[in-house]
Amino acid sequence: MKISRRSQTAPFIAMDVLAEAGRAEAEGRHVIHLEVGEPAHGAPQAAREAVARAIRDGVGLGYTGGLGLPRLREALSGLYMARYGVSVDPERIVVTAGSSAGFVLSFLALFDAGARVAIADPGYPCYRNILQALDLSPVRLAAGPATRFQPTPELLAEAGPIDGLLVASPANPTGTMIDRDEMAALIGYCDAAGAPLISDEIYHGITYEAPAVSALELTDEVVVINSFSKFHAMTGWRVGWMVVPHDMVRTVQNLAQNLFICAPHLGQIAALAAMSADGEAEVAGHLAQYRANRAALIPALERLGFRDIAPADGAFYAYARLPEGWEDSRAFCARLLAEHDVAATPGLDFDPERGAGTVRFSFARSGTEIAEGIARLEQMIAAGPRPEKASAPAG
Repeated sequence: MKISRRSQTAPFIAMDVLAEAGRAEAEGRHVIHLEVGEPAHGAPQAAREAVARAIRDGVGLGYTGGLGLPRLREALSGLYMARYGVSVDPERIVVTAGSSAGFVLSFLALFDAGARVAIADPGYPCYRNILQALDLSPVRLAAGPATRFQPTPELLAEAGPIDGLLVASPANPTGTMIDRDEMAALIGYCDAAGAPLISDEIYHGITYEAPAVSALELTDEVVVINSFSKFHAMTGWRVGWMVVPHDMVRTVQNLAQNLFICAPHLGQIAALAAMSADGEAEVAGHLAQYRANRAALIPALERLGFRDIAPADGAFYAYARLPEGWEDSRAFCARLLAEHDVAATPGLDFDPERGAGTVRFSFARSGTEIAEGIARLEQMIAAGPRPEKASAPAG
């Protein structure tokens, strides 16, 4: 059977590593999961109880409207006022099947085939992969320590004409953030270029020194994407949301109806309960664990010789260059899993051009897991590099 050209995207390596780790666990091995950004805590108790009641009472098993449950959209509107002091009309909020559906919907709504959409490298690999699958052209900006791994107007000018820009703050894999002045500069650049800006704010609420700035604090002419996966620890429930300008709502609604019908009804019930006072209090408490994990992991990486460690202002990742003598991140991660039962993601997932010598560690798990992961990583580094090369799981 002939396979389409546009379907030939690169694999999402982090998920390949997760699958390989699952096979190791099926053999009875104890794997420490530092590869995916999945909180250890799971959905808040209030969310789980709400779903149990819904199943018992026979509700939550049918379609909802394509824009999502009205009560959930209203609650999300309240979140913007409480967190940012921003008034967002619930009619502008679209509940999606995870943030991934939000990216598909925003790309289709904003760009025609061939459009040039700028993203930062290193960055979340699904940005470029989804863009390519939709016959769009990712314009990868070579960001680094000098720009705190974020796009700047100067990098955009060097890249030539663009049709749009996607930013993430806090970013995956680096955890770096865009401050208010930097966000304003990017918005100004896009306005002048007639290029829509999409702001991925999925890690908002998980910050360590200062709160993250929402693009909605500066303009309504922006698309914001968020999710219940990270702050609310609900990865598998597949519920996210978008905030779009009023004149874009019907377009996104039509696309959502045809592509996804609606986000999972039970997931939306869980999300609404997660936003209750009890649910919010529970997930806010997770931040202390992430902070402790960050305080343990980053100094350990420095002690072991990892270099150019990104600041990790937010999210729960440590992105670093391998120690001297270690050059192949695929080989490093494959050996770390095969010999020490620690799963980590090679930097090539996030930067195909410069990621061969970098690796991302997630510290979203329990403190016990992080401590054991550090101990096993110390054993790996102490054993030293080998001349032969291995390969990370291929997609």
